[in-house]
Parts: sequence; C-alpha cells; structure tokens
Amino acid sequence: MGDGNHAGDRGLVAPDGCLCDAAMPGLIYYKQGDGRVDIHDWGMEFTAAGLLMQSELLLISRDKSALDHYLPRLERCANFIETRRDGNNDLFLAGPAGNLLAPSYAGWKKPDGTFGMSYLTGLSVTYIAALDRLIELEKMAGQTDKAAVYRGRRGAARRGLDRLATDEGYFIRSLDPDGTPHGIYGARQHGYFETSPNHDAIAFRVVDDEQAGKIYRRIASIPELRPHDFILPNYPSYDDMYEEPKGLWEFGRWVNGGHWSTCEARMIMAYYRLGKYDDITRSMRQLLKFASDFRMDNPLTEQGNAVYQPKQPINICYDTFGPAAAQVRGLFEYRYSAKGLTLYPHIPATVTALEQHFPIRFGEKQLYLSVAGAGPIREVRVNSKRWTDFEKESIFLAYDEMPKVAHIRIALGDAKVPRAARERKAFDLPKADTLAGDLAPFAEKDEQLRAFLRYAVRARLGSAYEAAHARLVVENIAAARERQGLLADGELQPLSGEGRQAAADKSYVDTIQRLCEGFEKSIVACKDSTEPAKQRLWKAWEKATRE
Repeated sequence: MGDGNHAGDRGLVAPDGCLCDAAMPGLIYYKQGDGRVDIHDWGMEFTAAGLLMQSELLLISRDKSALDHYLPRLERCANFIETRRDGNNDLFLAGPAGNLLAPSYAGWKKPDGTFGMSYLTGLSVTYIAALDRLIELEKMAGQTDKAAVYRGRRGAARRGLDRLATDEGYFIRSLDPDGTPHGIYGARQHGYFETSPNHDAIAFRVVDDEQAGKIYRRIASIPELRPHDFILPNYPSYDDMYEEPKGLWEFGRWVNGGHWSTCEARMIMAYYRLGKYDDITRSMRQLLKFASDFRMDNPLTEQGNAVYQPKQPINICYDTFGPAAAQVRGLFEYRYSAKGLTLYPHIPATVTALEQHFPIRFGEKQLYLSVAGAGPIREVRVNSKRWTDFEKESIFLAYDEMPKVAHIRIALGDAKVPRAARERKAFDLPKADTLAGDLAPFAEKDEQLRAFLRYAVRARLGSAYEAAHARLVVENIAAARERQGLLADGELQPLSGEGRQAAADKSYVDTIQRLCEGFEKSIVACKDSTEPAKQRLWKAWEKATRE
C-alpha cells in the first residue's frame, strides 16, 4: 500500500508506469500508464491483487494496529470492485487495461470501433481469492456481520465464475456483453489460451482439485505455452488487443506472449498443489540460466528466453525473485486464517527428508518445519508433544495453541518423525575473515555488528528486528567475501562482456552499503524510543561501537 495525495486518503499502489486519478470522492484508483492511457479503465484486477496481498500480510503478521489501519481501506477496495458486478450474472466488468497484465486486454470492441467493458475472468478469480482473506480479517477483527456480507459476495462471485468455464474445465479470458467469448483455445475468433486466470485459480484454491487437474491437463497439452519451460500469458498471439500485434506488441516480446516472473511464481504454486515437481525443476533450471549470468530481468522476451534490456551490463528486477520464493513457499503452501495456519506439505517423493533452518512468520510465533518420508501425513509433533489436528494432506496449527518457538515435525507415510529442526540463533554467524579490496571499508562495521549481536543475544533480544537486520548485513559481507575468494581461486568464472564483471562486483558493494544505511536508521531510532527493549538495543550498539 502507498500514500495517496487526494483528500489525505491512501490508495493501492499499482505496477510501474501506472497513473492515478480520482474515481470516487475521497478515493484514488490507478490506471496502467503504458499504451493508450486515454481509453484505459481503472486497474480493476490489480486493485483486487493489492487487496489480496495486503490482506495476506495482515493475516501473517496478526498486527492489531496495522489491521485497524488497513481494514477500512481494504473494505473500500472491495466495495469499489463490487460497483462492477453485474447483478444478472455475478460477473465483473472491466475496460481496456483493467487486467493485471495490462494493457494486453482491450475489453469489448463495440460495433462502432470504440472499446468498452467486458466480463474479465481474472478479476473474478483474483477477487474471490482476495475475499477469502478479507473474510478472515473481518473475523480476526471481531466483525462477524461484515464477514457474513463478504461470504455472500464471494459465494455469488464463485457462481458467476462458473459461467466463464469451458466444457473442458478451463477458463476463458473474458466474455463480451453480446455473448462473444475470448480465449476458447482453437476457436476461429479469439482462439488463444489465457493462462493467468487458470493458474491463479489453482494456486489460490479458487477451484477444487478436480477442476484444477482439468486446467493443468489443458495447459500441458499446449507445449507452445511453455516453449522454454516458463509459462507464457497466452498462445497463440492475441487478436483482440487495441493495437496490432507488431513491434512492442508482437507475440513473445511484451504483454502478448512475453514472459513474466510473477506469473511463473503463481504457476509454480499451482505445480506444487498438483504435485508436478518435474515442471518446477525445469522452471528453476531456466531461471538459473539467467541468475548465473546476472540477467535477472523482467519481462523476458523471445517467449521467455532473452532479457528485455540486453544492453545493460547486468539486470536486476525484483519480479524475478518470485519463482524462487514460490519454490520455498510451495513446499508447505501456507494458508493463514483468523484462527491459525494450515499447512499442505508438498514434498517430492525423491526428497526423503527436509529441514528448514529459518522460521516461518506466524504473528509473534516462530515455526521451524521439518519433514521426513513420502505419502500421507502419519504423525505430527509440536516440540515434544503429539499434535492431533491434521488430516492426510493438511495440518492445522491454531495460533493460540502454538508456543512462541515451535518445531513442527512431520512424518509422511512410514517414516519416523524427524529430529527437531535446529533453531537459528542470532549468534549463528559466518566466520569472520579479512576483508580486502572493495570490501575493506566494511571491516570496522562488520566487527561492530558482530559485537552488537553478541550483546543483543545476552539481552535476550536476538530475535528483534534490529538484530535480524544486523545479521543480514554480516551475512551479505560474508557472501561477498566468499565470492571474492571463489573468483580469485578460479572456481567462479568472471562474467564476459565489457564492464559486466565490474557492474556485478559493484552490486554487492552497493547492497552492503544500503543495508548498513538502513541499519543505522533503525538503530538510531532506538535511542529516543520509550520502549525498554529499544533502549536496551541502543545500549548494546553503544557498547559495540566503543570496543
């Protein structure tokens, strides 16, 4: 979420290149800023996506002050989307560029050649997933009457969504008010396959297991949707954009058949739900091809096989980290609710044991997960106690029953319960080493941060944000030092191309510098804080800087 500038209200921040304007008194909604902005609708689906993401964050953090702040704004987002519901069919209208991957969608091209609104499947799917989470927030806030209202809206939206499914079970892209469908694969008109509403419906559990399987099988039957193992938004080329499919709009380059890592991340979540582990492996291999060459760009051209900005010495775009995050999250598919957290272990049969050394966020609790075996869930232990609230495929962890630090140990099939995952401590740091070259200026800071962490742990504040930030700086310094050694020993090959290696080296130094600056701001803020813990952290930092 981000601050707006109209009547002091706060609105949803849209993707890069989006413009804002007032849609209703006291509210801001955003338009996609690329393309023919004059005909663009408000960003309806990315409003729904923002509602989904912010609701998820609040369910994870369980922060009451944040909930009080954001919930009224999230309700207004939901109410705005409701203004686009057609009461006759419970579908949602959106005009040009009102979709998430805007401006690939032109809405309804009317007989007079202008573009109006049509029923957008992605808006229904994303909104339903967002309502799933908003309902839980209302329960958490004790507003059961509002939760009931949103349940009714969700039920109606789900019934409407059925109108957008084909006989094969997959979803079309949109439906014009005159009844013309867009996205029936193989049709003479608008006969492309649209992936986003389909893989999103699987990833967010908007559809049941049977329909999820049907959707996946249709995707798998069209190899052109994954020519380089990454999912494309469509195949073949759109024939219904408001621009001709040439230049920037040609197939495989941008919004028409180009690759987007955010879509791949949701596709990976869908793979996990259905146990399609080979697909995940192929996707990650393709991603590593770009990562090892410092080409983490987005979107990708050539249908997912080339970077968008090849003239840059290196590329970095945060979208590209989505698939790797999905690979981790998909292993246990965390589903947060007002009462707790449901885990759905998705562990490949080839993995006999898995242990996560990092804690999962769950309010003020820390969950360390470990699993052994393959097959249905047989036994669960939380720390040393047996946990009985589980089924063959899922485990429910009630928030109020979880200890502050919980080791969740899961046995699948005939396996024994694994040993407890080792809790990561603030003092579990990489070995200190001499810093040389571009890293030499960080030597003193590295020593100070290590000392600060020792004092913080003694003060029982090793899990505080400031300690975690300090640990991150130390780990980044250590990683850069290790990389220097690998390059010097010839175990890591330098990047080819003029200026590329220097740019890569500089990215490590810049990252450490920015992390240091962020830490300085956070620790200085502790100096004047009235919170006792913050005061103790400041004293720990003072001691560290005097050593």
